[in-house]
Amino acid sequence: MTQIYMWILPLFTYLILPKGSLQSAEERRLLETLFASYNPLERPVANHTDTLLVLFGITLQQIIDVDEKNQNLASNLWLNIKWNDTNLVWNPEDFGNITLIRLPPKKLWKPDILMYNSANEVFDATYPTNVLVSYNGFCHWVPPGMFKSTCQIDIAWFPFDDQKCTLKFGSWTHDGRYLDLQLDGDGNGDTSSFIRNGEWKLIAVPGRRNVVKYECCPQIYLDATYTIHIRRRTLYYGFNIIIPCVLISALSLLLFILPPDAGEKISLGVTILLSLMVFLLLVAETMPPTSDAVPLIGVYFACIMVTCSVSVVLTVWVLNYHHRSPETHTMPDWVRKGICGWLACVLRMSRPGVERLRPLKKHTVQNCRAQELRLIEKSTRSLLANTVDIEDDFKHDSNPNGGVKPPLPVITDASGRGELITILKEVQKITKKYKEDEDDEEIKGDWKFAAMVIDRLCFIICGLFTVLSTIIILTSAPHVFA
Repeated sequence: MTQIYMWILPLFTYLILPKGSLQSAEERRLLETLFASYNPLERPVANHTDTLLVLFGITLQQIIDVDEKNQNLASNLWLNIKWNDTNLVWNPEDFGNITLIRLPPKKLWKPDILMYNSANEVFDATYPTNVLVSYNGFCHWVPPGMFKSTCQIDIAWFPFDDQKCTLKFGSWTHDGRYLDLQLDGDGNGDTSSFIRNGEWKLIAVPGRRNVVKYECCPQIYLDATYTIHIRRRTLYYGFNIIIPCVLISALSLLLFILPPDAGEKISLGVTILLSLMVFLLLVAETMPPTSDAVPLIGVYFACIMVTCSVSVVLTVWVLNYHHRSPETHTMPDWVRKGICGWLACVLRMSRPGVERLRPLKKHTVQNCRAQELRLIEKSTRSLLANTVDIEDDFKHDSNPNGGVKPPLPVITDASGRGELITILKEVQKITKKYKEDEDDEEIKGDWKFAAMVIDRLCFIICGLFTVLSTIIILTSAPHVFA
């Protein structure tokens, strides 16, 4: 008896709950009724002269990539397409209260809407999802897709730039007489489910409806164009490109601080130029080969490279002044008065160990020192003459070089004093050589001091130019911090 109940209970349950089988049968009967005479090639309107209204919208899911080099945008979109099909209308009461069915797109008519500016190899990158069909003929189709569209990249403010990439959708064969394409909702793209991008910040996705007449055809065509407005996040570029460039440009100022005797001024300048070229190549790899505009970061690199190049040239000038001597150059008056005198006073510089003097006063002091040296020399000669008992009567004859020939002493006693006269001549030669070396060292010191003044002037000028160019160029961007 127990076994009989075990068989009767499942059978009774199967007989009193046949809703699943009845529902499937009703839907099968509905489909057979709808598609008995349905033609997917027929435009679903009551009269062939009527215009079919199609509502169109997009849902932006993700910005996958912005390829500046190839100038295209890769994005993940859902298309929202709505229309009414007069051939897919039924009474729900006649078919088990079925109000909604799902049909594959190849089974029914659908608008041939494509992206006009597609850069995809397949061109139409949508996935053929089912179409939701309501009992009143309302059709809602949401095909997702990975779209790649052409986008004209404006690099004028790179890396503080905004980009506006357009997505142009429209019917490929139906003109405005047969298909009226309208924007769904408020006309803007849906961004409620947008996935945040690490490189780009989404600003807005406005849409507009365009009426265009092409040269190929006399009819007018309608399209829905959505503009993806994005802004580049500058943290990556600021940390990896801009900050190193600013630091390298600051190193160029060390050219004017490094002493000329170190022998590394030119090497340091060339190394800085090579470092800037490496960073410039990194920027050039991401930029499209276009001549429409120069990126802002490129302008900044150009200014810094010009500054470093000029710094190297000025360093060569400083080294040339530093290593000059009386044997190779004669110091002009404009260098002595202009650089060592007036410019040194303006820059508050003075020679080490020497009090800062005015240009005219310096010549006066030099003349006084020359007179003192002559008096000392005369006293020395008189002393030597008294010591060796010779006459202190010197005859000044002109030597072949145009100078004054050193006076020769007159010997009053010829007994064994020739060696003392020879010693006197050697002492005079040593004194003359010592004075010449002293004068040469003083002239070399003037050239070195002129090099120091030029170094200080170049440091101030290049420092101001570097700071001002950095502030002006980087703050001229519309959005420095995105």
